[in-house]
Amino acid sequence: MRFLGTSGLVAGMHGMVSADGARADAAPTSAALPRGDAPGPPHPPALVVGGEVVQPERELPVIHQTDVLVVGAGPAGVVAALGARRAGAKVTLVERYGHFGGLWTGGLVLIVIGHIVTGKKQVCLGIGEEIMRRLEKLDGGIVNRKPGVNPTVDAEALKYMMLEMIVEDEVDLFLHSWAVDAVMDGDTCKGVVFESKSGRQAILAKQVVDATGDGDVFAAAGAEHERRLYHIGLVSRIGNLDKVDPEKAKAAKKPRHLGSITPIKGVNWVNMHGPDADGVDVAELSKLEMNHRRQIWKNVREVRSAPGYEDVYLMETAPQLGVRITRVLSGMETLTMKGVLENKRFADCVAVGGAWSGDHQEWQIPYGTLLPKKTDNVLAAGRCISGEPRMSDLIRVIPICFVTGHAAGCAAALAARDGCRARDVDVPKLQKLLRDQEAYLG
Repeated sequence: MRFLGTSGLVAGMHGMVSADGARADAAPTSAALPRGDAPGPPHPPALVVGGEVVQPERELPVIHQTDVLVVGAGPAGVVAALGARRAGAKVTLVERYGHFGGLWTGGLVLIVIGHIVTGKKQVCLGIGEEIMRRLEKLDGGIVNRKPGVNPTVDAEALKYMMLEMIVEDEVDLFLHSWAVDAVMDGDTCKGVVFESKSGRQAILAKQVVDATGDGDVFAAAGAEHERRLYHIGLVSRIGNLDKVDPEKAKAAKKPRHLGSITPIKGVNWVNMHGPDADGVDVAELSKLEMNHRRQIWKNVREVRSAPGYEDVYLMETAPQLGVRITRVLSGMETLTMKGVLENKRFADCVAVGGAWSGDHQEWQIPYGTLLPKKTDNVLAAGRCISGEPRMSDLIRVIPICFVTGHAAGCAAALAARDGCRARDVDVPKLQKLLRDQEAYLG
């Protein structure tokens, strides 16, 4: 992995030696930077023209070029980046936060559901399963990891494990970078514009994987999509549950809002359903953030007022709101609940999904659900792939993000290597590549 700056050089702690004794090279210290403006060309500010705010046209610096650009480092994006890299592509991963895992870690949505079907068979395999196996080797990394059961991970262990895998596979990386626009040539996506503390810059790519969850890239590229309202909550963790006084507790009603276990003793994660709201409306998000944090504090005070629970405390509120569904691609193919129930088969199957509690059969995900109808060389991965509203609760869960990310990353790598559009990828070749990387396609 390389942390890339505007010069394309490796960045780190200049001249410092890390804890394991390895030297880390770095960008210059602040004392070595020129005084005045930050590095990069100056640009004119936005202007008020005739009562309207106008941003003058300006040239954007191209800070990097790559074969496959993956935007968003949640479970879909991380697996997409690893799959593409292992297929031989030069891969760049861009993330708006400073960590990997998306809502799985930053949103504290710690349970893994949707990977098993009737008979306790696991159907979501490949690189996502590799992450789970590696978590098993970490003390406190995962609990309930057994056949037919939905396991729960520790967010910090998962952040670390994803980091290790990205480092091992030498994926180029930009953190703290927010995708704000697509670079287009007609109907073809040529890259993405990012905003960061370094300003507005562009990365060019042969293929782009939109793993933002919100479809930020394909929406900016003009791809047809739907914008949906869905439950938005806020997850928290509470601690000291191992210090509850059992004698005092048994004499009173058990309090609500105790949540579910995590790999850390005495710590539970507490989910929140939340109201249906627009997850790409900043005013609505701001209001929800404030309301949810106040409600969480009130809930914990209620728990602490119960006999025996006086030492329970609010350990953490998630730094990310629990946005579940926002923009959804209108793809070449659309997943339907009818298709799931009727066990519909697809010749271009590139992934297989399961059930929340292993209570129904597996269902196939065709390549067409990742592809816009007209826009070229951008693929969707994760919760924003093409599916009807009734499919939201199946599409958005972590194992489905694993497998759709895996398919999108491998497809992007093949398209970049073969010099073709993403929609023209040889599907049998893609299916073989996925199986070679231990994916299950039925």
